[in-house]
Amino acid sequence: MRAVAGDGRGATRQSTQRRRPAARRTTGATVRSRRGRRPLTARQRTGSGLSRRKALRRRWVALLSVITVIALAYLIFFTSLMGVRTVDVLGASSVPADQIRAAAQVPDQQPMMLVDTDGIADRVRALPGVASVDVSRSWPSTVEITVTERTPIGFFSGAGGIHLVDSTGLDYKTVQNKPEKLPELALTRVAQDDVVTKSVVAVLGTLPQSLKDQITQVRAQTAGGVEFTLANGKIVRWGNADEPEQKLKVLAVLLTRDGRIYDVAAPELPTVS
Repeated sequence: MRAVAGDGRGATRQSTQRRRPAARRTTGATVRSRRGRRPLTARQRTGSGLSRRKALRRRWVALLSVITVIALAYLIFFTSLMGVRTVDVLGASSVPADQIRAAAQVPDQQPMMLVDTDGIADRVRALPGVASVDVSRSWPSTVEITVTERTPIGFFSGAGGIHLVDSTGLDYKTVQNKPEKLPELALTRVAQDDVVTKSVVAVLGTLPQSLKDQITQVRAQTAGGVEFTLANGKIVRWGNADEPEQKLKVLAVLLTRDGRIYDVAAPELPTVS
């Protein structure tokens, strides 16, 4: 009986000894875990410090961005770094390019962004031979002036020489020599606001170039009484600017017949005399 009891105590001590190291290991693991973690207040202080540094960095980046934008704006608007260095003239032939540049008055070295393109266009448009003009910036330092010149459709003799007239009825230029392949406008008055002039230029605007090249003179007493003389001496009574295609077809047939006056003012009732 004692032996049995003794064996039981020994077994109990051995069991306890075996359990104790596990308990110590658990306690040690718990201590290490607690030692490995920083206090909550320390972690909060560190987080606040990082946040402050990030916020400060963002403020510096924003400030540098603003300074950069201001510096670029100053360079573009108030210095000659992006200033005008070249003025290109496009589309000019009868009007000299130097004359257009002189009229444009583009300030040399003026900042490109401050160039008054509308003002330049107005000054160039005032030149007699210019019908329209477009002014644009070509970065980094060129101003482009593109012009459309007036094209004469006729002429008349007047004070100072031969006056050229464009498709709007404007007397825009005076030359000394009679132009080739342009009809003479034998009108009482040539002006943009004159109804007869308007009718004549409208008629000439509807004619094909092959026929216009044959016309030597255009006459009219009324807006509906336009007539012209061809290089072979034949006279065509055209009337007004209405029905140009029909009149051209009828005229082409009439000109195959002998005669001097070909009347197509009323194309449905043409005559030859």
